[in-house]
Amino acid sequence: MAPRFFVVIGLGRFGTAVARTLVAEGQTVLALDQDMARVQELSHVLPRVARCDATDIEALRVLGVPGADTAVVAVGDSVEASVLATVNLKELGVRRVVAKATSKAHGKALARCGADRVVYPQRDMGIRVAHNLVSANVQDYVRLSDSHSMVEMVATPGMVGRSLVELALGRRYGVNVVAIRRGQRVIVSPRAEEVVQEGDVLVLIGSDEGIREMEEAS
Repeated sequence: MAPRFFVVIGLGRFGTAVARTLVAEGQTVLALDQDMARVQELSHVLPRVARCDATDIEALRVLGVPGADTAVVAVGDSVEASVLATVNLKELGVRRVVAKATSKAHGKALARCGADRVVYPQRDMGIRVAHNLVSANVQDYVRLSDSHSMVEMVATPGMVGRSLVELALGRRYGVNVVAIRRGQRVIVSPRAEEVVQEGDVLVLIGSDEGIREMEEAS
C-alpha cells in the first residue's frame, strides 16, 4: 500500500502524537505549527515540519497542502483558528479533514465548516486516530507495550467465508484473534474452525510490525 500524504496542523500533545505515529506507519507527513520554538524542537523527530499560520490560505498553498489526502486540524484552544484552518483546507481541495474539538459547540462549528470528522481527544487518542486514518478497517487501537498492540478490525472481503485456521494470521503475521464481535454476540477465544462472516469485527493482539503487515496485505 503506497504511503498517503497527511498534513497535521497544530503540534501540541495530540497533534504531535498523530504526526509521529503516522511517520512511524510509513506515511508522508507535513507537520505545521505557528510556534517556531516548537517547530525547531520537533525538527529532530519529524521529517517535514514547518512554521505556518493555518488561517493564511496562501501560506498553506505555498507549502503544498492542496496535494494532501487527509489533514488533521489539532490547533489548541483557539476555536476561531481551528475553524478558519478547516475552511481553508476544504477550500484547497483536501479530500478529508479531521478536526479536534474542545467542546460540543466547537465540534458543531467545525462540522458546519466542512470537517469530515470531529474528534474530542485526550493525548493518547492521537495514536488511535492515526491508526484509524491509515487503515479504514481498524475501528479501535490500544497500545499494550512499546512493540505490541490490540486492534479491532472489520473483517475484509478476503477474510469472509474463510476459517481462522485457513487465514493463519498467527503463522503469517504473529497476530492472534482473541475474540470476534458478531452483531450483539461476542465469541471469546474462537475455535480455529470458526468461519469469519461479513460484518464480523476481529479483536486482534500482536506485534505492531505484524499488525501493520496484515493491514497492508488486506
